[in-house]
Amino acid sequence: MKYLITGGAGFIGSSLAKKLVDNGHEVTVIDDLSMGKKENLDTEKVYFIKGDIRDNELMEQVFEKTQFDYVFLLAAIASVADSIQRPIETHEVNLDANLNILKLIKEKQNDIKRVVFASSAAVYGDEPTLPKKENSQIKPLSPYAIDKFASEQFVLLYNNLYGVPASVVRFFNVYGMNQNPESPYSGVLSIITDKFKQKLAGKDAVFNVYGDGNQERDFVFIEDVIQALMLVSESESSRGNVYNVGTGIATSLNRIIEIYNDYFKISMKLNYLPSRDGDIRYSYADISSLQNLGYVPIYSIVKGIHSYLKKELENL
Repeated sequence: MKYLITGGAGFIGSSLAKKLVDNGHEVTVIDDLSMGKKENLDTEKVYFIKGDIRDNELMEQVFEKTQFDYVFLLAAIASVADSIQRPIETHEVNLDANLNILKLIKEKQNDIKRVVFASSAAVYGDEPTLPKKENSQIKPLSPYAIDKFASEQFVLLYNNLYGVPASVVRFFNVYGMNQNPESPYSGVLSIITDKFKQKLAGKDAVFNVYGDGNQERDFVFIEDVIQALMLVSESESSRGNVYNVGTGIATSLNRIIEIYNDYFKISMKLNYLPSRDGDIRYSYADISSLQNLGYVPIYSIVKGIHSYLKKELENL
């Protein structure tokens, strides 16, 4: 099978590419390397294109050259804070470029089996009902969340109106290997991990906590996310539907820090700061729809963090 992954040099995209290559598939990755890293990919096995998904001419060439079986739309400016500072640019990447890609798939990809668009739990905003269900009220609090939801709707529209087979996944808080701690709004676990690495190296490391640390998230390990992406892309019943990707369990940031402290047998210095605009206090997923496809989260928060840290320490 032939796969295309936009944003494929990033955290989730590169993990998906590795899984697909290991399973014997042909994988093409497009990434502008603004946050992704080429070294995340085995470029001897992955066909890598350095480019911006806003480059319509480039995207047209890609879809004219190859007939893909599956397309994963993962490229994004994945930062709530960044979208608040740069709403126009993030809109161009997170919505306009994806809409153009859908148009090209409709015109040039006659035998596509599935398009999977990566959305975010950010679309739910601070709507208080928990857990978040796919049909929960949508209440976006940032340009990032607005663009993600609008892109979802275009993906479903292309499925329903134009016959492009498509599905949507809403990621909750994904963590694991290859996550970039230098992002302005990176996954919090990658930032904590980087701080502990600094501390182990004898540096004076301090972790900033925005709020009181009691905010809760559904942290889902990358291996479970890849499982979910494969199930959604390959299931016939998932076509035209939206799926939460999480564990169904909420964990506070303070609990995460405890797990790290216990693992390393040291305590991280904490600096408590005011909450950030657009941040959500409580969020976790109802994953029953995904479970109906056969999804079973393998990694508890402790098992996932331990697996993550073991790999990270091996790479030091």
